[in-house]
Amino acid sequence: MRVHWHRRDLRATDNRALTVVEGASGEGQVVPLFVFDPDVLDHAAPPRVAFMLDALASLHAEYRARGADLYFAEGDPVNILPAVCDLVDADAVSWGRDYSGLAHERDSDVRQALADVDVDRRAVHDSVHHEPGAITTNDGDPYKVFTYFSKKWHDREKRASVEPPDSEQFVTDVPDADLFLDERPTLSALGFDEPEASIPPAGTEHARERLDQFCAEDIYQYAERRDYPASEGTSRLSADLKFGTIGIREVYERTEAASADAESDDERESVREFQDQLAWREFYTQVLWDRPDVVRANYKSYENPIEWRDDPDELQAWKDGRTGYPIVDAGMRQLRAEAFMHNRVRMIVASFLTKDLLIDWREGYRWFQEKLVDHDTANDTGGWQWAASTGTDAQPYFRIFNPMTQGEDYDPEGEYIKRYVPELSDVDPSVIHSWNTLSPTQRAKVAPDYPAPVVDHSSRREEAIEMFERARGD
Repeated sequence: MRVHWHRRDLRATDNRALTVVEGASGEGQVVPLFVFDPDVLDHAAPPRVAFMLDALASLHAEYRARGADLYFAEGDPVNILPAVCDLVDADAVSWGRDYSGLAHERDSDVRQALADVDVDRRAVHDSVHHEPGAITTNDGDPYKVFTYFSKKWHDREKRASVEPPDSEQFVTDVPDADLFLDERPTLSALGFDEPEASIPPAGTEHARERLDQFCAEDIYQYAERRDYPASEGTSRLSADLKFGTIGIREVYERTEAASADAESDDERESVREFQDQLAWREFYTQVLWDRPDVVRANYKSYENPIEWRDDPDELQAWKDGRTGYPIVDAGMRQLRAEAFMHNRVRMIVASFLTKDLLIDWREGYRWFQEKLVDHDTANDTGGWQWAASTGTDAQPYFRIFNPMTQGEDYDPEGEYIKRYVPELSDVDPSVIHSWNTLSPTQRAKVAPDYPAPVVDHSSRREEAIEMFERARGD
């Protein structure tokens, strides 16, 4: 008998750790378990916990439909897992590998605790196509440049998706015990407030609906529309991939089918552009695996410390979407309203924080960690360090986004801005995109409730370059 420890794999289908335990496919019966780990919850936030609980409800219902059950426990997995194995007389525990520093420490402790009671440990590669360390330079080193990594990523064969275990493989007579929770806990029971944002529905069925909708049409226009936040031309699968409500192999197979159905080279190239985003996800997973310290430390070394500014008022204006730079404020308000932000806008607001406000990227990372439903340690540290010019394959320090130009280029009609910044809903786009050049009288006339810019972009741009040049020792 085997206990399957669900973590970031909240699905039954295309779950290799649940179905294809390496060296033991189809062996024995399975007891599905989810553990509410206080150490993990300490790093969580209301949007993600709400999404996770919804995903668990969906997974629980799927198990019930198969005549099985999903068991819940709360506490340290080091103690919970051996106790569950003893209760159900299991001789193995399986789980999908996770690659963060926190996960590595936790899993090492769990391995030892299970070894101490003679229970087999079966950690299975599941959440990405190619495990960290599988794609390296010819010298065997991790790639630091995405372009070279992605070429090999595209060329490597991908595993096929897998079906869930047969219903007969799930244990249906687990003894009652105080070890298990009577029911799935609520947000408040776990110590979280209701999120201020509207959270999308979670679970495999909803993930598949999002994937179906995207692959029906939007994937063929992804290359030309992905940078325009008003068009809603992205997949919105980031939270599903974060929590594993859909398998990465299933997603890839659908994109390959879309490529086969494409009617032109441009459409096929658009599908490949989306697949590149899956490759970016794995690139940053590799970076985190190789350098777990990137969560708190710069990946790139500078000769001298970067002289980040400490300005609580400007940081708060950024968080509140009150900087006076319309595209920045729209993004920050979308974050609060939806626990999500369009990827192009993520780059813009991150550049603004680090290059216009000259505030440490870690402040932005912490805010995203608190507000995003799809917060992923690897992706978010990678994205923030890219924008801050401190990461691997990062934006050069002297190449600084102009937030007004970015707004004009990627939201020319102001549709996205007006959607999230109602103070500007009746303002002509040409005025929105020249907000920083208007006089106080002009601003008061067209949008009296919208703030003036908190900083001058041109002068702060020069300060940013000087700050990085001092850090470089130039």
